Amino acid sequence: MSTQNKFIPAKGIAALAAKAPLKPFSFERREPKEHDVLIDIKFCGICHSDIHQARDEWGGSAFPMVPGHEIAGIVAQVGSKVTKYKVGDHVGVGCMVDSCRHCSSCEAGLEQFCLEGMTGTYNGVERGTTIPTQGGYSNKITVDENYVLRIPKNIPLDAAAPLLCAGITLYSPLRHWNAGPGKKVAIIGLGGLGHMGVKLAHAMGAEVTVLSQSLNKVEDGKRMGADHFYATSDPATFEKLASSFDLIINTVSAKMDWNLYLNLLKLDGTLVVCGVPSEEVPVGAFSLIGGRRSLAGSLIGGIKETQEMLDFCDKHKVACEIEVISADKINEAYERVLKSDVRYRFVIDMATL
Repeated sequence: MSTQNKFIPAKGIAALAAKAPLKPFSFERREPKEHDVLIDIKFCGICHSDIHQARDEWGGSAFPMVPGHEIAGIVAQVGSKVTKYKVGDHVGVGCMVDSCRHCSSCEAGLEQFCLEGMTGTYNGVERGTTIPTQGGYSNKITVDENYVLRIPKNIPLDAAAPLLCAGITLYSPLRHWNAGPGKKVAIIGLGGLGHMGVKLAHAMGAEVTVLSQSLNKVEDGKRMGADHFYATSDPATFEKLASSFDLIINTVSAKMDWNLYLNLLKLDGTLVVCGVPSEEVPVGAFSLIGGRRSLAGSLIGGIKETQEMLDFCDKHKVACEIEVISADKINEAYERVLKSDVRYRFVIDMATL
């Protein structure tokens, strides 16, 4: 018998309007269809993009919205044709829950670049329907097995949650631009994204430099694997490090002088944008052509690469540094994120819903 029109009650925390405080919210999930997995969500990370979208700072937000795309939980039920997972498995869900599956990007395992547009875990619409997707600030979620990730048993679920966005957002460009032995990598910003960049680049064998506004986090940076740490508020930093790096990854969304950072690249070096500034990026032509430098962007990773990242973190004992909070502290956590008052990622304990 078809379960297409059957639903399961769910509860979560939602933004009911742009810039409104998040509040408890009741809604429905679909019952698992043949290839679906129903997941009891145990933990969900708070990503800065949750705040941007809940406050409609990027435009296009739809309300009510249950944010959250750093989801870790346990399989509670599987559809009749599911082959990849069984009840009790530790699993995760990242930034997408579907894609077209037939375009050149999807066929290449790059579903995040689906030519028809990936289906976001929240603030999206389930493919072929008008049903809005709702995210991980909730007690359960139903997802097609092909968009579910296996979390290695050695990674605690709370620490695993942020890997599903923060982890893959840094792993993917580090892999794509071949970070490793003999490569000099700089990470701009030591926040939720940046600290994962440091840990991953170090585990890959690269020489790692942190470029931070101040030296306040130098001890943390060195403990995580940074070989060098410089304050970008000091003009001498840009003179000393000119033409130094093969790869620079920008994890911050703040306004900056992009030309200064481009000039830190070696010949044929690349500056990768992972943070999303609210203003357009101003770049001078000479900053690029003077060293055959590249300015590039990167967006999470495909399902295969995200699983590779989780397995890499398991092998190299890499995990996100977290502060676990109860569900009633989400609004407070949002304000603390904006003040950079977290080391280094908030994770919501969904048992407190």
